[in-house]
Amino acid sequence: MFPYEEIERKSIVILRILNQAGQPLGARIIARRMKDYGVSLSERAVRYHLQFMDERGLTQLVGRRDGRIITEKGIDELRNARVQDKVGYAISRIEILAYKTTFDIRSRTGLIPVNVSFFSESLFDDALAAMKESFDMGLSISDLVSVARAGSFIGDMSVPEGQVGFATVCSIVFNGVLLKQGIPMDSKFGGILQVQDKKPVRFVELIHYSGTSLDPSEAFISAKMTSARDAAAGEGKILANFREVAGICRENVLDIVSLLEKTGIRGVLSTGKMGEAVCQVPVDVNKVGMVLTGGLNPVAAAREIGIEAENFAMSTVMDFAGLRPFAQVFRESRGKRPV
Repeated sequence: MFPYEEIERKSIVILRILNQAGQPLGARIIARRMKDYGVSLSERAVRYHLQFMDERGLTQLVGRRDGRIITEKGIDELRNARVQDKVGYAISRIEILAYKTTFDIRSRTGLIPVNVSFFSESLFDDALAAMKESFDMGLSISDLVSVARAGSFIGDMSVPEGQVGFATVCSIVFNGVLLKQGIPMDSKFGGILQVQDKKPVRFVELIHYSGTSLDPSEAFISAKMTSARDAAAGEGKILANFREVAGICRENVLDIVSLLEKTGIRGVLSTGKMGEAVCQVPVDVNKVGMVLTGGLNPVAAAREIGIEAENFAMSTVMDFAGLRPFAQVFRESRGKRPV
């Protein structure tokens, strides 16, 4: 790789970190977070890259103590990042978040992976109403959520002015918990799952994690390809994910899934037997297939009636203790409205 290409690659990683943070960051924090992307740079080297990026107008210094922010030009550069930097990014995020998951089933403590959505503050109560049925019908990984107002954080993500941050539990929690038990889980793809009589039938669309830079859920929501509200009533199309585990681990996996359900984390729609196709998806002879519901289905339901949100699927981890039942959040939103 030529020196300039190496500089460009590291610059894209820095831009991703600044864009996700939503606030000024210094070289020390950036250097620490770059390790999550497999890039090891000293604080001094990060400063060198930032100066180069300042000159290109991609970042802006807002104070020696506060650090730098990403500019509009930097955001545009991030959108047009080189293809080779994008391919495989989704699967890398899954592996990183699985490793960062420290949730303990028995003590119900630790960090848990979440998706983050930003809603307009003026539309948030309507969004909650639109999401209610999806939560009630179990079309999410969990009914535990987190809400953060402008200026506060969800995990390491800052909530912008005029918006409300809404966190939903991400299906990567299964990868993380199983990994800590010594059971690797292979994430194959995210897709659109057809539901009939409230039962999963088949995948009608899919995107492999190994070949995309975006979480498939984000793409499907943007393309308006879900009918989660119809699925909550019995028949429709929802976001779902396909995973595989070694067949020899099947019983242990089912035991862990059962324990997770007691903590309020569910989402397993179907589990096959060794070598058995699941929802018409073929499985390797020594593997077991699993279909997990998508954590962003409630957000998709809101999108279906025109309530927009900026979604960051599998974006960060947060403390399990910071999650609350959706029903409680919904009651509080109703209580604010005039009778």
